[in-house]
Amino acid sequence: MALRTAPADTPEPRETGTQEYLTRLGERVRNLRARRGMTRRLLARDSDVSERYLAELEAGRGNISIALLRQVARAMGVPLAELTDDGPDRSVERNLLVAKLDRLNPRELEEVAGFVAERFAQTGDRRLRIALIGLRGAGKTTLGRLLAEKLSIPFIELARAIETEAGMALDEIFALSGQAAFRRHELRALERVIAMNRKAVISTGGGLVTEAATFQRLLEGCWTVWVKASPEEHMSRVLAQGDRRPMAGNAEAMEDLRRILVQREALYRKADAVLDTTGRTIQESTAELGRLVDAAAPALHP
Repeated sequence: MALRTAPADTPEPRETGTQEYLTRLGERVRNLRARRGMTRRLLARDSDVSERYLAELEAGRGNISIALLRQVARAMGVPLAELTDDGPDRSVERNLLVAKLDRLNPRELEEVAGFVAERFAQTGDRRLRIALIGLRGAGKTTLGRLLAEKLSIPFIELARAIETEAGMALDEIFALSGQAAFRRHELRALERVIAMNRKAVISTGGGLVTEAATFQRLLEGCWTVWVKASPEEHMSRVLAQGDRRPMAGNAEAMEDLRRILVQREALYRKADAVLDTTGRTIQESTAELGRLVDAAAPALHP
């Protein structure tokens, strides 16, 4: 018997909860974009999707085909991510492991993560490599260079290592290949820095923490410090350096900065230590960083 179809002018009924799903999807896209420090314009350029559509998506008015794909996934009893994953099919072992992890609470997950890091890390004593994470303007480069001089060990700006890896300047990487290519170069550069330096102070880019594989590699291979400051100090320090990019064509720059900090805070807090430079002089912050490192890695001293 042939299936009956609704008249052409009859609206297609939406699945119960579809609007809630599309709203959550929009929020997730907006939050992930903030976490990566990407403007909507930049995301539109890199994804070849119009800013207008992205605005609709983030507002919870995404194309209905997204919701239909969700219905297909539900009908098969699989997560939507399994359908949309553009990598190879997951192994049975990985699926079983993910199912087990999904049943753990946050404390148990942290315990498992610590066990895995300790069991499979192959980077020697990670405390001999000090990595500074945090947003631009916190003082990572200045403090990192001073700490390295004090300890008589190499200071490495990961940004420069990425340029060496890619064979071009950072702006060229983003302009020619987009953020995804930059992140691939970032991971390879970090791998090389860890492999070639038993001792070092490393200043990283603010968005490194948003890439799970790269951030995990950093946590396994280095003793990390989150160098933080208030949003106002972040912005004022960047502008004082003559960098007008945060304000260029963006009247909501401070609001965007606050959103990025909110979205990344849980990631930055995975660091082994926290150094708040708000209201502190360079000398005061350097002394505090030195105390943190002295307590964690006395073997770094000459």
